[in-house]
Amino acid sequence: MAKFLEYVPGTSPLHLMNPSVKLICAIILAIACFCTTNLAFLVLLLAAGLALAAACGMGRATAGLCKAVFAFSLILAVVILLTTPYGHPLVPLPWGIIGTGSLLVPLTVVVRLMAASIPLFLVFYVTKMSDITNSAVKQLHVPYEYAFTFTSTVHFIPVFMNDMSAIMEAQTARGVEFDGSLAKKIRLMVPLCVPLLVSSVRKTNSAAIAAEVRGFNVRTRQSGFKEYPLAARDYAALAITIAILVVAIVL
Repeated sequence: MAKFLEYVPGTSPLHLMNPSVKLICAIILAIACFCTTNLAFLVLLLAAGLALAAACGMGRATAGLCKAVFAFSLILAVVILLTTPYGHPLVPLPWGIIGTGSLLVPLTVVVRLMAASIPLFLVFYVTKMSDITNSAVKQLHVPYEYAFTFTSTVHFIPVFMNDMSAIMEAQTARGVEFDGSLAKKIRLMVPLCVPLLVSSVRKTNSAAIAAEVRGFNVRTRQSGFKEYPLAARDYAALAITIAILVVAIVL
C-alpha cells in the first residue's frame, strides 16, 4: 500500500491523462459538490469517485480517506444537527428543535465533503508532483514560484507525518504510552511539536538551498523540456466535468 500522498505508478486512464486537465477536472468536481444540495446527486458523485478510485487501484487508500473525512465531518454534522431547526419536529431542544430536515442537512454535508475530497485526493496519487508543477507552468501559465510552492507543500505533508511518527516511536521506546483518551494523547503530543518544528525547519532550509543551487530564480516557462500534449480523453474528461458542474448548478 502506498504511503500518504505518494505517487503510485499505473496505466489506468486517469494515470495517462494530462496533469493540468486532471487538476482542473478535480477542482471542477469539488466546486460542483458545493453548488448543489441534492443528496441523490451527491451520492452519485461519491459513487463515481469510489468507482474511479477502484479503477486506478486506489480503492483501499480512498476508503481510508473517506473514513478520515467522515470522522472530521461528523463533528460538523453534529453542530449542524443541533442548530438547524428544519422540517417536522422530532426532538425538542432548549434553543429549538431537531426536525426531519435537520437530519437531511448534516447527511448532505458529510456526503458532500467525501465526494469533493476524492477527486483531489486521487490526483496526487496518480500524478507525479514534478509533472503537476511543470504542466501548470507550461499550459496554465502559472508562475513557477507559485506552482513550486504548492507542490512542495503537498510533498512535505507525508515527510512531516513520517517525522512525527518517528518521534512518537522514539518516545514509545523510552516508555511513553500514547494509549488512552484523546485528551491524554494530545497532552503527550504537544511537547513533541518542538522537535518536529526543528526538524521541519532544517528540511525546508535544505530544500531552499538545493532549489537555489539548481537555478530556481532563473526558471521560466520555457525551461522545462517535457511536453504535455492534450489527447481526446482529456477533452472528454473536461466536457464531462463541465456537464456535471452545469447539472449541479441547475439542481
